[in-house]
Amino acid sequence: MKTFVLEKELTVKHVLKDILLEVTWSKIAKNYFGKSSSWLYHKLNGIDGNGNKSDFTEEERMQLKDALIDLSDRIRASAEEL
Repeated sequence: MKTFVLEKELTVKHVLKDILLEVTWSKIAKNYFGKSSSWLYHKLNGIDGNGNKSDFTEEERMQLKDALIDLSDRIRASAEEL
């Protein structure tokens, strides 16, 4: 019998699972963080550029949250124009 342990805090990638394939993460990395797409992909996968375990800082999480809210506002505004 397998035992599953639930993580106390969900990873960013898990939280974003519904939109992962719908968003251009390279544009978010560049436009909202001034970073490369590989930087953001590494963050989403929980590693740094050297393959060591890493995560978003609290500041980066808030910056990503703000970026997604801005993008959703822009999508809604475009949809309203149709």
